[in-house]
Amino acid sequence: MTQFSRIDSDSEVPKYKQVEDLILSDIETGIFKHGQRIPSINETSEELLLSRDTVEKAYVRLREKGVLSAVRGKGYYVNRTTVGKKLKIALIFNKLSNYKRSLYASFVSTVGSKASVDVFIYNYDLAEFENILNGNLTNYDYFVILPHFRNEHADISAVVKKIPKEKILIIDKNLEELHDYPVVYQEYDKDIQQALGQALDLLKKYKRLNLVFPSNEYYSNYINRGFQIFNQMHGFEYQILNSLKEEDIRQHEAFILISDNDLYDLIKQVKLKKWIPGKDIGILSYNESPVKELLCDGISTISTNHDQIGQMAAEMILTNDFKRVKSPFEFIRRNSL
Repeated sequence: MTQFSRIDSDSEVPKYKQVEDLILSDIETGIFKHGQRIPSINETSEELLLSRDTVEKAYVRLREKGVLSAVRGKGYYVNRTTVGKKLKIALIFNKLSNYKRSLYASFVSTVGSKASVDVFIYNYDLAEFENILNGNLTNYDYFVILPHFRNEHADISAVVKKIPKEKILIIDKNLEELHDYPVVYQEYDKDIQQALGQALDLLKKYKRLNLVFPSNEYYSNYINRGFQIFNQMHGFEYQILNSLKEEDIRQHEAFILISDNDLYDLIKQVKLKKWIPGKDIGILSYNESPVKELLCDGISTISTNHDQIGQMAAEMILTNDFKRVKSPFEFIRRNSL
């Protein structure tokens, strides 16, 4: 913005909108770069011979759109340079699963035509995760990260902090070392306690509660912790199984299954034994999916709302309203328990 003649006093376009368009144009042409401080409201009003209120209205509108960010006592800075074109968003997942597919579909549906979305898979490998970030630091406007690694206590903060903080949204896991980053998170220990509490009347029918927690997969150990606390609070006999063996499948006991593979194996055994789920044996599956409503006249589930997580994450990016939010978690009552 170097000449006051760039404002057309005779135009039907309001002056604040002309100021807004000027700033957008200067960002698109590279005059203002990402993270750069732009002239103050007073400087711009003097240069363009406009009232301070007119310029301030333009700045506030650009801040609300996420183009500018305001720092108290310092001024306005360029927050996003991809104005007038699609955002580029990287979704970085630990693995593909029904949960991730639901989240992805909801996320993409919510951003619509305003963004293009690419998916990267790092298979729980911290080195692969770092390679993905290193190769794409300047390629995307936002990075949406699901941080699950083989070593649950892996320190990923140094890797994540290579990306400007305003470009990152974390999903699913609340990391203490990134406590001031925006996140849509689960509280695994509290979530399972709360969901099992909703199923308490049904669980009381069974002699013992069994959590099948696969040792060869990388689920949060906080699920184990929450399961144990629940049983201790309510006086249930319980055990945690690393794998599901035929001899572990006993009548009049309930099974909480983290892995869908274990769920399908259990259903096969129940059919062979001609047991009735919800009567002879209790079945409760982790993570809701459409097929579970159809299996065995309905499989009860405990699950976060994957669609809602994807929607919430997308809306944060579109509105530039980043926050720390706990994802919803619920028990879905069906005939298997």
